[in-house]
This record gives sequence, structure tokens and C-alpha cells, in this order.
Amino acid sequence: MRQAQIPNTAPLATSDAELVRRALARDEAAVRAIMQANNRKLYRLARGILRNDAEAEDVVQEAYVRAFTHLESFRGDSSLSTWLSRIAMNEALGRLRRARPAVDIDALPPGKLEAEIIQFPLATSDDPERSMAQREIQAVVEHAVDELPEPFRLVFITRVIEGMNVEETAEILGLKPETVKSRLHRARTMLRDIVERKIGPVVMEAFPFAGRRCERLTDAVLKRLDY
Repeated sequence: MRQAQIPNTAPLATSDAELVRRALARDEAAVRAIMQANNRKLYRLARGILRNDAEAEDVVQEAYVRAFTHLESFRGDSSLSTWLSRIAMNEALGRLRRARPAVDIDALPPGKLEAEIIQFPLATSDDPERSMAQREIQAVVEHAVDELPEPFRLVFITRVIEGMNVEETAEILGLKPETVKSRLHRARTMLRDIVERKIGPVVMEAFPFAGRRCERLTDAVLKRLDY
């Protein structure tokens, strides 16, 4: 009897357990499917911490390499996406801590939380996926989000941009659900004058990670894993 062939593509409906099983068997299609389903989310979370495109891509690569070389430790207690998100965030936070000392948010003087503004680079001219108008609008959104202090920025990115619920956000960030709600409320208050007045609902399109960037990162991880 002919042995059934594993398809070279992983359908969207494939469960976490099945994808993990196939990835543990070094099925490249399953590994690609996992990465392509999570690339944008992990990139947004890493960039939300580091506020640097190149550093965020490096962190996502490292997170994937760590995840796939320890994939047997995934027990399914949470979703695969949540598990990967925690790994990426820990990697990004570790890099941030090595770069600068930790700051106690509650110890900052009044006004300091709103004071730090880091310029977000505009999209390059060879980006075929967005029109000039879209790039300008998204640059405003990204810049506005970058102005948020880290604890509020991470909650905003996770809850609003990524669309995770309160419980998922609390699990990933290691917070109480009530803390997630209060930080999101404060983040929205900080952003209201900057974002809602100018661009409103287009925040969902901020920080894209698709097309060639997604493919390049996926190929780099696969190469490092010797596929």
C-alpha cells in the first residue's frame, strides 16, 4: 500500500497540535505555516518593546530559533500563538534590559510618561504594498504609538492592534486583567488627541509585516534550522 504523502502546504485550518507534530518531524511546510501565521504578531510585539525595525526582526528570528529548537516543550496549555508571543516578548525585553537599566514607571515624575518621543522611520519608496497616502497615515499612527511609555504601548499593541482579548494580553504580559484594562484606558487617553483626531480607525493597519519582509524572515529562520 502506498504511504500517504504529507502535503507540501499546511492548510489554515490545521490545528496547533498537528502543526507542532509535523514541525517536530521537520516538515518544512508546517514550520513555514507556523511562521507565516505569526510573523506579523511577533514583529509588532517585539517592535512595541524595542521601537526599532531591524532589532525587532532580529528578535523574531531568535525567538523562532529558540521555539523550534525547544518545540517539544510546547504542552498546549495555551495557544501556539500565545506561546510564541511570550518567547518573542521575553527575547525583546531581555535585549532591552541589556541595553539600558530598568525604569520604575511609578517613580517617574508627572509628565515624564508623555514626554518621550522617538521618531518612527517612514516607509521606503520601494514598498509596493501601500500607496503614498496609506504610508503617510500609517507613519502618523506608528509615530503616535511609539510615543506611549512601554507598559502602556505593549498593552495597546497587544489589545488594539493585535486584537487579543484581556485574558490573552494578561497571560502574555504577566499582568492581572484589571491592570490590562486600566493601562489600555490610559493608553487610549494618551493617544486620543494625537490619533483619533487625525486618522481614527486605521490603527489596525499599523506596523505591517507581510510580503517580502515576511518571506525573508521565514527563509532566514529555515536556513538557521538547516531546512
